[in-house]
Amino acid sequence: MADGISSFWGPVTSSHEWCEKNYVVSSYVAEFYNTISTIPCILLALIGLLSSLIQRFEKRFSVLHLSNMALAIGSMMYHSTLQHVQQQSDETPMVWEMLLYIYILYSPDWHYRSTMPTFLFLYGISFAVLHSVTRFDIGFKVHYVMLCLLCVPRVYKYYIYTQDIPAKRLAKFYLATLVLGSLCWLVDRFGCSQISSWPINPQGHALWHVLMGFNSYFANTFLMFCRAQQREWSPKVVYVMGILPYVKIQKPKTQ
Repeated sequence: MADGISSFWGPVTSSHEWCEKNYVVSSYVAEFYNTISTIPCILLALIGLLSSLIQRFEKRFSVLHLSNMALAIGSMMYHSTLQHVQQQSDETPMVWEMLLYIYILYSPDWHYRSTMPTFLFLYGISFAVLHSVTRFDIGFKVHYVMLCLLCVPRVYKYYIYTQDIPAKRLAKFYLATLVLGSLCWLVDRFGCSQISSWPINPQGHALWHVLMGFNSYFANTFLMFCRAQQREWSPKVVYVMGILPYVKIQKPKTQ
């Protein structure tokens, strides 16, 4: 939210701001709560990455968790500076992440194994170059939503063909965090004029960050379970201290 303040990072050059007063907590951080709320996203991605590496899941899942981490770091840089160049470091990884999800969801049935990753790689590079020279706003959001919608039919298919109750619960957690996070995003984005008059700002965009960190983690864990079933790795959803779910697998000795 603009306050007419030009602090350490200089005037705001990003295409939009969020409903948080700038440079209130620190002269080095434009939006404090929107910045620190990305930390849970990084930690959850790190947990997923360690699980993937230790159990030797396919490299695609390690790359996916690293993508989640890169997105969270890019978002942290964006909200801490509110500079256009850092906004790109938030938005471009969002697109790359969705391209990874598309690959993971559709690759098991793709007959030409090199064609799909090559196309998605070139698409991602082309978008990054175009986004670096052109300011998107509504166009970026529409593009991102379209990429998300491409994933919906496949996720639903995985859900209805999954018989494991704890795994289906992961998909429900994914949907619940998506709905709640989207609601927080919408209220913060379009209700700022009303929120500004409240004695306490609920920090809807910061809540969006936290919820989407869990959302990505639940999505990744569910996809890891489904892929492990395809590979016949006897997957099972277990919980760390009865709280955080992860997929435990047992590969055949031949693998």
